[in-house]
Amino acid sequence: MNELTINLNAKSQTPLYEQIYAYIKEDIQDGKIACREKLPSTRALAGHLEVSRSTVELAYEQLLSEGYIEAVPCKGFYVAQIEELFRLPGLKSNREEEEEAQNYKYQYDFTPNGVDLNSFPYAVWRKLSKDVLSDDKTELFRLGNPKGEAGLRQVIAGYLYQARGVNCTPGQIIIGAGSDYMLMLLHTIIGNSRRVAFENPTYNHAFRIFRRLGFDTCTVDMDDSGMMPEELCKSEADTAYVMPSHQYPLGVVMPIKRRLKLLSWASEQEGRYIIEDDYDSEFRYKGKPIPALQGYDKRGKVIYLGTFSKSIAPAIRISYMVLPDQLRQEVEKAEAHINSSVSKVDQLILKRFISEGFYERHLNKTRALYKSRHDTLIGCLKPLMKKCRISGEHAGVHLLLTFDDGRSEQEMIALALAQGIKVYGLSEYCIKPKKQYGTTLLLGYANMREEEIKAAAEILIRIW
Repeated sequence: MNELTINLNAKSQTPLYEQIYAYIKEDIQDGKIACREKLPSTRALAGHLEVSRSTVELAYEQLLSEGYIEAVPCKGFYVAQIEELFRLPGLKSNREEEEEAQNYKYQYDFTPNGVDLNSFPYAVWRKLSKDVLSDDKTELFRLGNPKGEAGLRQVIAGYLYQARGVNCTPGQIIIGAGSDYMLMLLHTIIGNSRRVAFENPTYNHAFRIFRRLGFDTCTVDMDDSGMMPEELCKSEADTAYVMPSHQYPLGVVMPIKRRLKLLSWASEQEGRYIIEDDYDSEFRYKGKPIPALQGYDKRGKVIYLGTFSKSIAPAIRISYMVLPDQLRQEVEKAEAHINSSVSKVDQLILKRFISEGFYERHLNKTRALYKSRHDTLIGCLKPLMKKCRISGEHAGVHLLLTFDDGRSEQEMIALALAQGIKVYGLSEYCIKPKKQYGTTLLLGYANMREEEIKAAAEILIRIW
C-alpha cells in the first residue's frame, strides 16, 4: 500500500493522530485494508497527509497496542490477522460519530478550549513575515538548531523570567511543534520506565499521551490546594504532572505551602521530577500573576512546559520546555539524533513578535477582552446562584458551575443541547469518578462575543 486517503479536519477538537487512528481502524474493521497488507511508513504517511511524523507514530502506536497492526523488524507495519472481527449492528463508527458532531452546528458553544482569533494582530504578523522572508540569505532555509533558534530561546528565557519568575538559561530551553511533540520528546529524554502521577481531574489529553507512550500512569486526588502530597507518596510515583498556577479544569491555584511540599517530595529521592504544565497562566483577572513553581526549584527537579498556542493562536504550533540542568546535558549528548520540528522562518517571526513588544501588547489586549467576557458571563449567571455555585473564575478562559439539586450532568447537558447550546461536563476530565464534584459543568467564554454570552446565558437561566 503506497498511501491512505484520509480526510483530516484540522479544526476538529479530535487530535489529528486520533483521526488517523480511527480511519485506519475502521478500514481494517470494514475489510478495506486486507489482512497482512503493508501500511505506509510513518515518514511516508506523514508526508502524504502533511502532518508531523510524530502524529502518525502516535496513531500507529495506538493501533499496535490494540492489536490491529503488527510491526515487523526492518520491514514495516502490517495489518494483523484478526479472527471473527465484527461490529455490533446498529452501532455507529468513530468516523460517523465525528462527522455527525462536525455537521451539527451549535448556536452557542461554551468550549473551554476556545481562542479569540478576531483579536489576532494579522497586520503585524504579515509585516513580520514579509520582513523575515525578504532576507534572501540561504542560511534562512538551512536546518536549524535541534533545540530551536538561539535568538528565540533567548527572548523566551527573558520573557519567562519577567512574566513567570522562571529561572533558566537559553540552553535549558527546547522549542517544538506543539505540546504533543514536547511530551513525546520528553519521553525520549527521561524514558518510559517511570510511574507518572496526574491530578484527578486533569488534562486528559496529556494523560492519554503518556499512557500510549508506555508510561505507568496513576492519579492522585486533589483538595482545595491542588495535588495532595500524602496521596502522592502513597502512589509510589517518581514523576508528578501538575498545573499549579491554574489547574485545568478545576482552576485551583496551588498556594506556596503546597508547592514547597511538592518540591520536598521531589527532593527526597534521586530521579524524581515534577512536570509543571503552565497552562493558560497568562490570563488572570484578579490579583497579581502567580509565579511558576519552577522559580522556587533550587535542586533541578522541575520540568517546565509552556506554549504559545493559547496566547497567540492554535495554528502557531510552537511550544517550549525548560529542562533542569542535568537533563539539559543529556539532551546535548543526543543532539545529533534530534531535529528541530519548527521551521526556522516561524521561529524568527515569533522572535521578532516577542522582542519588538508585539506579544506583550497582544497579551494585554486579549487579557482585557477575556476579562470583559468573564465579567459579562458571571453577571449574566447571577440569577442561577440560588441553584448553583461558581468556581474556577478570575483566571483562564472558563469557569465551573456546580449544581447540588440532584440533577445529573447528562441531564443538564441535554437540556442545553436541546436549545442549541453546547456545555461541557467535568466528568470528561476525571480519570476516576469523583462524587465530591457533584454535577459540574464547564463554560468557556474566549471565543464568544458578549452579545452571544448574554443570549446564551438568558436561555440557560430559563431551562436550568
